[in-house]
Amino acid sequence: MSVIETIIDIPAEHEKNVCGQFDSYLKKIERTLHVTMVARDGALKIIGPELMVQKARSVFSNLIELSKRGNSITEQNVDYALSLSFSESDSQILEIDKDIICRTVAGKPVKPKTLGQKQYVDQIRKKMIVFGIGPAGTGKTYLAMAMAIQAFKNGEVNRIILTRPAIEAGEKLGFLPGDLQSKIDPYLRPLYDALYQIMGAESFLHNSEKGLIEVAPLAYMRGRTLDNAYIILDEAQNTTPAQMKMFLTRIGFGSKVIVTGDQTQKDLPSGATSGLDTAMRILNKIDDISFCQLTSSDVVRHPLVQKIVQAYDEFESKEKPVERKTKATGGRKAHYDD
Repeated sequence: MSVIETIIDIPAEHEKNVCGQFDSYLKKIERTLHVTMVARDGALKIIGPELMVQKARSVFSNLIELSKRGNSITEQNVDYALSLSFSESDSQILEIDKDIICRTVAGKPVKPKTLGQKQYVDQIRKKMIVFGIGPAGTGKTYLAMAMAIQAFKNGEVNRIILTRPAIEAGEKLGFLPGDLQSKIDPYLRPLYDALYQIMGAESFLHNSEKGLIEVAPLAYMRGRTLDNAYIILDEAQNTTPAQMKMFLTRIGFGSKVIVTGDQTQKDLPSGATSGLDTAMRILNKIDDISFCQLTSSDVVRHPLVQKIVQAYDEFESKEKPVERKTKATGGRKAHYDD
């Protein structure tokens, strides 16, 4: 295998952004692609096997272009650019970056960061009901909120309704201090946080007082018909089949619905069936309903979150065969020979 070298010019104003602190991003690319990278005097020399040098050049060129567009390069950007370099879609990271949904009150653009997120956003634009299913940190709720707020600002809908089941994750509501609203608010806090960041607290409170933005527990949806509204059901894995059916049958004319959930983090009582699992089996053949499966590769939080999700996935995939064997042997654990 022939060893070659190539040189890429690095604009001085982007060097620190694309190389990382103490060249940490270059070192990550070197370790992953088995090349040598030397940055000096506004240029980057890449040395290694021809195929790997081409991949490294493509990754670094994409990072420079992202930086030129005003992005602050993160470790997640580098990891994702590297993962795409092993497929034929490495240039799509630049196409994803063009899709700006809206901007936060601080002026930061909100946009998909992975191919899975891009597909999710595209399906929200096309379909009336979209299920966003995936692990923590994949942007399911945040992107849905951004799409809802943008549609509201554009006058496409008259209201935004955000809801989630108030299911205890190990704690009991009755032990929390205060009235019913005070007990419920902690369960809705992630929705408030996203609203404040994208819309701003003042704008949210103004529209909330007028009844144009509503954040409420799922139980409050019963008996209502929701026309011309953007409706988001968060933490859908904690609904029962009856609750999910109740929610989906609230939809009126001119409305759009996004349902988000993580099938691996259910807080329902042991043995209870999840409304999200049931809906996926029953509704998967209806044309105007889309199911978007996000994976650990779509995690955009701290890189450690991605590693945690992958570790749990691997552990649970190993546990399932043991559980099935245990049931088949009448509750006795099965013993496997190495």
